[in-house]
Amino acid sequence: MRFLKLHLFLYGSSFIIVVSLLALSISTLAQTSHTTKRSDAAIETWTPHLTEALEEKDLRLGKPVFLRLVKTTSVNNAQGYLEAFVEADDRTFKFFKRWDICAYSGTLGPKLKEGDGQSPEGFYFVKPRAMNPNSSYHLSFNLGFPNVYDRAHGRTGSFLMIHGDCVSIGCYAMTDDGIEEIYTLMDAAFRGGQPFIRVHIFPFPMTDANLLEHSNNSNAAFWKNLKTGWEVFEQKKRPPNVTVSDKRYIFD
Repeated sequence: MRFLKLHLFLYGSSFIIVVSLLALSISTLAQTSHTTKRSDAAIETWTPHLTEALEEKDLRLGKPVFLRLVKTTSVNNAQGYLEAFVEADDRTFKFFKRWDICAYSGTLGPKLKEGDGQSPEGFYFVKPRAMNPNSSYHLSFNLGFPNVYDRAHGRTGSFLMIHGDCVSIGCYAMTDDGIEEIYTLMDAAFRGGQPFIRVHIFPFPMTDANLLEHSNNSNAAFWKNLKTGWEVFEQKKRPPNVTVSDKRYIFD
């Protein structure tokens, strides 16, 4: 009887050891496969260019990054853009560069459900594991849709990305050169210790005039909530901490 118990104990211990070693192998594989020849080539190409361009603005590659995306410039201009801001020595985030959006899906307004063809709007953050160096669309990173706000409103969807290749089915598409620059900027920030990168997405620049122009839109109340987050950054030059309460975005 004692032998039987001992045998079971040893078997259980061996099983745990095997599982632990397997987990370690998978973890190591995940770390080593975080880059690809494509991402390595992009980073090697753009690092010197970005380093020089940042230094011209008294900024440094590897400092924290904030991304802000605008679907359309105005009622009369459908061309949207993505902006990168980089933390300066005084801890404010200074404008660095703007890239035109090559394509997005749907119309102005948030994504509501899987398959609706809408590109999302709201406040998202990207962690290192959301970077995809082996994307089918050149390079990409996952926005993390649905976030807490989206889930509180019953919104559904998956794999909403910012990527290259200039085609969109719910995502935001950039040119390949554009996504390579953005990817390199983000990769350097992560390597510099930034735990996550905030990505704020708006339908248009959140001015009083633009909100008035869209005041009859069914999304007007939602956009007014987004406007508060836009204004906090414009005033403080630091992206706000965003939480959700009573199905509304709250800004610290």
